[in-house]
Amino acid sequence: MSEPISLRLEQYTLKRKREVLVVNLETATGEPDMVMIYGGFSSSLMTATAFDPDIPVIAPDSKIISIDRLASPYNPDNPEYIEPGLTLEAMETILTEMNL
Repeated sequence: MSEPISLRLEQYTLKRKREVLVVNLETATGEPDMVMIYGGFSSSLMTATAFDPDIPVIAPDSKIISIDRLASPYNPDNPEYIEPGLTLEAMETILTEMNL
């Protein structure tokens, strides 16, 4: 797909409104980050997120380590995992099946 992975993941949460994605990644500078995606929006849980929604939270040169699918509404004290620890390749298969 030619769409950036960040946009595809946001589109996924628009189609699956009862899910939240938590993406564990490493930035191009080697810093860890965790990004939550819900309802078509992304927000970093570890660093500042730009106010402009056109600026991707997941940079194209980031290395995605794992993606967790969780039930919404998200409760940080008691997260309900649907599918934890997905690889980028596994998530891309799901996205392709959904035409994203």
